[in-house]
Amino acid sequence: MGISSTQYRDIMFQYDQTRTRNQRRLDDRYKELYQKFPELKKIHDILVEISISQARLELLNPKQAKMQAAEYAGRHAALSARKAEILLENNYPADYLDPIYQCRDCRDTGYIQGGPCHCLTQAKLTILYENSNLNDILETENFHHFQEEYYDDGSIDDNLSLTPRENIRRVKKICLDFVRHFDEAHENLLFYGPTGVGKTFLTHCIAKELLDTSHTVVYLTSLQLFDILEKNKFQKKEFTETNEQISYILASDLLIIDDLGTELSNAFTSSQLYYIIEERRINHHSTIISTNLSFSDIQERYSERILSRFIGYYDFKQIVGEDIRIQKVIKRPH
Repeated sequence: MGISSTQYRDIMFQYDQTRTRNQRRLDDRYKELYQKFPELKKIHDILVEISISQARLELLNPKQAKMQAAEYAGRHAALSARKAEILLENNYPADYLDPIYQCRDCRDTGYIQGGPCHCLTQAKLTILYENSNLNDILETENFHHFQEEYYDDGSIDDNLSLTPRENIRRVKKICLDFVRHFDEAHENLLFYGPTGVGKTFLTHCIAKELLDTSHTVVYLTSLQLFDILEKNKFQKKEFTETNEQISYILASDLLIIDDLGTELSNAFTSSQLYYIIEERRINHHSTIISTNLSFSDIQERYSERILSRFIGYYDFKQIVGEDIRIQKVIKRPH
């Protein structure tokens, strides 16, 4: 999906603003120094004159222009050197009157030889991060900071026939595969298990990998999601902006719904959850859900048609272990 056309226009507007602002700064520098040092103004006028003359000659008489190219280059270099000399003599940088660019590579256009500049790529990533609701947390919650040591490796879970550490290693590999094949597989994941075992952390790890490759990711707790859906349904006059939010949620490359089951359970939330699941599946957009509910809890809480969608469309991954937050508090030096 990438950024929307509106977001792209906003970025390009910022480039326009940057160029305008820097041009004003340069104009102010010219005005100030031309008054102080008239010779600079004379040099500028001569440089403009010989450049226009050479350009006209190249257009009308390319052969003669080629013959005079060395002479033109020599005059231009000599005048530029004298200009830099005046600036340095008066404690100004030699390039003080050169064009001002925030990004010299693309000259604040966003493009180099028809392709996007690194600054444009970064601007797009910044917008994607801001719209993900995960801008700050991903600096620490990512695969680089993943620590399997918090999972016990000495006892086997009866349901999984694995130790918690063996299980989390398998789940991590599944997450990495999910990222690796994201664009062609269109898979969905559902993490379930008790509080504090790393379900949300894993969704953040996946989110960072995809955001860093310019995918759109939206992270919402179930409470946030159903609040947006409720406002869109019942308070349209007061919350017209939710229409755009809903569109972004539905069209994002990855939607993360965290803490499913904490929302109020009623006919509205059930119908809206069904709608989100179906709409994203039809359009081949991946979704990750995390919940503290057990499989039997999910079966009891949601309708048969929602459960059948979960079973049919989602890869269930149980995560077991002790509460990592509590372990960190216990191990924290006092």
